[in-house]
Amino acid sequence: MNKNELLTQLQALRLKLNEMAEERGNLTDPDVLAVSEEADRIILVLQQLHMQGRSCAVEPRNSI
Repeated sequence: MNKNELLTQLQALRLKLNEMAEERGNLTDPDVLAVSEEADRIILVLQQLHMQGRSCAVEPRNSI
């Protein structure tokens, strides 16, 4: 899955999470927590992709 797909999925989960929390009136509801955990997993993947991109973008200089 690419970065844009992950961001789209994260946005959808964020909206779903807001709706669920408002409907249930409880942020500790098991279903709300499950959606939150799914969003957390996507955030971690995005952070890993960001760090990989950062490490690839900076190449060591050759000293002569």
